Amino acid sequence: MGRKSSVDRQAPGVRAHILKRLRENRLTLDELIADLRTTFPDAAASGELPSRSALHRFGQGVREIVAHEREMAAAAEALVAELGEEFDAKSGALLAQAVTTLASKTAMSAIQADEPLEIGDVLDLARAAKAAQEVRSLNLRERQAVAKAAREKLLEEQKAKLDAMDSKGGVTEDTKREIRKVLGIE
Repeated sequence: MGRKSSVDRQAPGVRAHILKRLRENRLTLDELIADLRTTFPDAAASGELPSRSALHRFGQGVREIVAHEREMAAAAEALVAELGEEFDAKSGALLAQAVTTLASKTAMSAIQADEPLEIGDVLDLARAAKAAQEVRSLNLRERQAVAKAAREKLLEEQKAKLDAMDSKGGVTEDTKREIRKVLGIE
């Protein structure tokens, strides 16, 4: 198992500050180091702050994640523009596919970088894949329920029309009974 980065091992306040500054993407690496030393002077004096190379490596990962989030946000905006505000089957399928793709990409990146995944990472990926699959299953069940309700409504309408139909025009009660039987109304 790989070790946690020195940034991940920082106190929660320090780590949160680093993540905030990296997401803001306004500071150079040197400015980030200076900001950390100014904000956390005790940790800087005791040598507890992460090294320059650790911050650089960690920053690359954060930038990649932020870039993916921006891509997903752009895709979501395009989807809403195309399909409207309502969250329907197409947008649900896109969300499920996005989660599956992200989980797969994360796993493949770790494997290609020859970095072993920690058990927690594997569990997180498994949960994400399971959630994506559940979204797909739920979406299918919802579509089936809508189709069933539509079928039942159609059969009710057909039954009402057959009941209202009188016998003139050559339609006998036997003929109506056969129509009901074929349509599955009775």
